[in-house]
Amino acid sequence: MSELKKANTDYPYFLTFTVAGWIAIFTRQRYCDIIIKSLKYCIEHKGLLLYAYVIMPSHMHLVARHDKNKLSSVIRDFKKLHCQRNNEIN
Repeated sequence: MSELKKANTDYPYFLTFTVAGWIAIFTRQRYCDIIIKSLKYCIEHKGLLLYAYVIMPSHMHLVARHDKNKLSSVIRDFKKLHCQRNNEIN
């Protein structure tokens, strides 16, 4: 891959995740708790460096990075973990 196409992962990224259909699911505390537990897991076990986050009613924002240039893998695992935990309470 050319140098112009590579993402620079030395710096934090601003990330946004939205709920399908912009449904206001995060107005319920239990869903916010799942997000926080999933983030903590990724910090402790996946090497996620989380600088800031905010959970809004239908989406969330993160400022994060990964030291070993594996942010996309960590985000994939975070989404998978969150979906699994979310399905457990439904």
